[in-house]
Amino acid sequence: MGTAISDILDYVENPEKTDGGRLITSYQCNSKIADAEFLFSKRQYQAKTGRRRGADDVIAYQIRQSFVPGEITPEEANRLGQELARRFTKGNHAFIVCTHVDKAHIHNHIIFNSTVLDHSRKFRNFWGSTKALWRLSDTICIENGYSIVENPKRRGKSYNRWLGDKPPSHREQLQAAIDAALEKKPADLNALLKLLAEAGIEVSPRGKSIRLKAAGKKKFVRLDADSMGEAYSVGALMEVLSGKRVHVPSKKNIHPADPPKVNLLVDIQAKLQAGKGAGYARWASVFNLKQMAQTMNYLTEHGLLDYADLTAKADEATARYNALSGQIKAAEQRMAEIAVLKTHIINYAKTRDTYVAYRKAGYSKKFKAEHESDILLHQAAKNFFDGLGLKKLPTVKSLQAEYAALLAEKKSAYADYKKARDEMRELLTVRANVDRIMGYDRQEKEAEATRHEEQR
Repeated sequence: MGTAISDILDYVENPEKTDGGRLITSYQCNSKIADAEFLFSKRQYQAKTGRRRGADDVIAYQIRQSFVPGEITPEEANRLGQELARRFTKGNHAFIVCTHVDKAHIHNHIIFNSTVLDHSRKFRNFWGSTKALWRLSDTICIENGYSIVENPKRRGKSYNRWLGDKPPSHREQLQAAIDAALEKKPADLNALLKLLAEAGIEVSPRGKSIRLKAAGKKKFVRLDADSMGEAYSVGALMEVLSGKRVHVPSKKNIHPADPPKVNLLVDIQAKLQAGKGAGYARWASVFNLKQMAQTMNYLTEHGLLDYADLTAKADEATARYNALSGQIKAAEQRMAEIAVLKTHIINYAKTRDTYVAYRKAGYSKKFKAEHESDILLHQAAKNFFDGLGLKKLPTVKSLQAEYAALLAEKKSAYADYKKARDEMRELLTVRANVDRIMGYDRQEKEAEATRHEEQR
């Protein structure tokens, strides 16, 4: 183990790579004898804790940090390496930062002791540590105004990229027709199909399936999730028509006149680099760089590097939140109605004999004065039932069962509601940050002002 750490340190501290050793910095250790110091701290850990490991014990960990060629000085790269090591280890581990300049891209080798400074415990690599380290490195680079290395998953071209001036596809025409028909609030599926037919869409039922064809097209398209998308399947549309689901129209059938660029990571970094001049400090003061780092990490992690994808995801999350919110409010309203109705039914039953006696007494003023409370409760209950148009009163037992079912439904929906609310807030915040960074919000305001001016 001692030989291994010594060999690694010999490589990373190579004078030919570190400008004669000038680009070597250390924290809580001496870089020239770090291998001996790290081994000694391990023995102190064993003596202090009594815990021993076998041959698989780790003396030190290595981190590699690279930068975009030509963008950063060796001294600045070394400083960022120290910041990365300090923040990742929380200042509890000794470390060495060696900045290599022997290749086109400047990069750091960071070696940190596995044993903490007070020898009480050791760093244990954890699940997701690579991702956490990558995020921290990107955050530090962005906070200091440097680019991050882009490595997104390969994806097909976005719709905004390949559409150009091409007309919408057959599927997109059908989706647009369904969107327009749903806006007219059809009562059921048959009414929806009738509206589609009136819009020039040929409807052809075949067995249990439904097929659609736009004017001028040769082939029918099945109204199912595989052919039209999950939101346009018969089952999904029936849920929308019954009020159990909120329909989110496809945005792909509307091509914006001037869509944002495809890759937000590239765009934002270009914006960052454009601010490197005299106005950079002023621009950075307007937008918090730490907030921008969090935004870029979120976009990369969730694969939302296309503005259209980000917008669609935010709209979808908002629609889901609104649907769950509406579901919970409807349950709460019905539960309140049940509580009031149950109270009136109980009051009605308790005061019925008194009211019958009052009626038999010829609605005597004396009788009413003696039993006024019961009589008023009975009359209030009857007026409430008449207002609802109830001919036959439900039983208290059935109302209690309905209330319990609604309460269970509300509790079940509330967990999804909180998750949907948090997701919506996160996405809307990220989108707002992107709009602010790239100036999309300003462009929208200017476009809106132009439209108002043209309408005058």
